[in-house]
Amino acid sequence: MPGAVITRPRSIRSAVRSLPSDGPVHGLHLFLLRDFDLTNDGVRVGVSMSGQRVLAYLALRDRPTTRIGVAGTLWAETPEDRAMANLRSALWRLNRPGLRLVEATSTHLTLAPQIEVDLRELIHGAVAAGERSGPIDPRVMTGMARADELLPGWYDDWVVFERERFRQLRLHALESLCTRLADEGEFALAIDMGLAAVAADPLRETARRALIRAFLAEGNRAEAIAEYLSYRRLLRMELDVAPSGHLEAMIESLR
Repeated sequence: MPGAVITRPRSIRSAVRSLPSDGPVHGLHLFLLRDFDLTNDGVRVGVSMSGQRVLAYLALRDRPTTRIGVAGTLWAETPEDRAMANLRSALWRLNRPGLRLVEATSTHLTLAPQIEVDLRELIHGAVAAGERSGPIDPRVMTGMARADELLPGWYDDWVVFERERFRQLRLHALESLCTRLADEGEFALAIDMGLAAVAADPLRETARRALIRAFLAEGNRAEAIAEYLSYRRLLRMELDVAPSGHLEAMIESLR
């Protein structure tokens, strides 16, 4: 298929803005978590709203995409000829001299391969955490714990879908990291991962179970019971339901 192959970022330090840097940030970096931002060698690059939507869409697609598909998605309420004209205008503004952001053929578009995207590195880390193989990169743990929402305030269907997809991947990764770290005796880190999962979705039982298991593995029975009671109150108040029998059995075994 025409178009360039998109590569993953090389380091999570370039993917998570809140992480400390080993030195100057070089190259092009596209940030989609928390807010849209594009930097070149650490300097912010101004991008029009239409250009932001083109870059974000291509970054989320992560593969060559037809021009008509991009135009039809981003300008869905516009006649096709006008949508294609809008796309051409946005591309002209994006590919300014000395700063090529989009690779284009007559039929397809893709994000320029030299652009590092924060979301891709975190998705890669989430998948690796779920597989539970190999050593755990501390930067992956930090990235998972600190990750922000994908493009908050954007309500396009294609953004909403990817936002929920990343949220689920991150939650599963945090739970997996919590369990694995507790099994390895890294209790402080395990509890940190569990707390991050609970903060991301307070009603999610699998997150609570992972955190409670970490407390129990550390020997903190009181913390485990307090966490369970807090969760039970929240469920009753928000949904008028009780925790599952599986979680109830975990706590009953302590009494």
